[in-house]
Amino acid sequence: MGDILKSNRSVFDLDLLRALVTVADCGSFTVAATRLHSTQSTISQKLRRLEELAGHRLLDRGVRDVRPTDIGETVLGYARRMLALNEELAEALSSGSAPITLRFGVPEDFAAGRTTRLLAEFSREHPRVKLEVSSGLSRALGESYDRGELDLVLVKQRRGSREGVACWPEPMCWIDAAASPAFGNDPVPLVAFPPRGLYREDMIDAVEALGRAWRISFTSSSLGGIQAAVGDGLGISLLPARAVTAAHVVLGPESGLPVIDSIELALLHRPSADPEVKALATMLRRMLGDAAAS
Repeated sequence: MGDILKSNRSVFDLDLLRALVTVADCGSFTVAATRLHSTQSTISQKLRRLEELAGHRLLDRGVRDVRPTDIGETVLGYARRMLALNEELAEALSSGSAPITLRFGVPEDFAAGRTTRLLAEFSREHPRVKLEVSSGLSRALGESYDRGELDLVLVKQRRGSREGVACWPEPMCWIDAAASPAFGNDPVPLVAFPPRGLYREDMIDAVEALGRAWRISFTSSSLGGIQAAVGDGLGISLLPARAVTAAHVVLGPESGLPVIDSIELALLHRPSADPEVKALATMLRRMLGDAAAS
């Protein structure tokens, strides 16, 4: 066989590269065949095929031993790297180390602070899990969960409307601006989430029960937008107690507005969820349970 054979762009089979590496390491076709649980003729055929693909003679076949040519040394370097990468890939895809994506949906007011600290702790304990966290209105999160787009969700809902792996009451507050109150305006301006938002109908029903006229003065799907609008005097709103800021004043019983105790937090995942999903749910249950008790 000449030093230069016709070259092509064929993909190099790892089995052929493994044969080359083993023959070079053993210095013998016979020993390499034993190590690879094959026959000498099969190993020879593989090496001939590899040399055809490479377009070069890769081994000098001496009387006593077999040595790589100069070009064979170059191919050997690549072959060892390719075989090592193949082993790394196989290990990464093995059942014990394959990456897992966990899709978690959470209301906006839970998307930072204690929740992100808990997620960081979870990631340290489960380094092969990639977290994909979505935040938004509970209605949208629930719909995404029902479509199978989320593995675990924390949602706000009417008490008992759907069964969760855990539920907690969600204390609510009527809030107004501390500096420029709007509750005395006629009609009463309401700062609300978009239509079908969880608290919107409660607000309207409560104000109408007082015999007061009302108008929607500001709408936002962002909790931060609602908080800022109330604080700047655009109207009153109904929000979870945790969302009250220094810019707000809580409207108590003297306002005539009713206590809203029909809202709860619910944590949802499927019975067949992965162990990692259930592990995160357990951590969330502990965090939310501690918060409810405090």
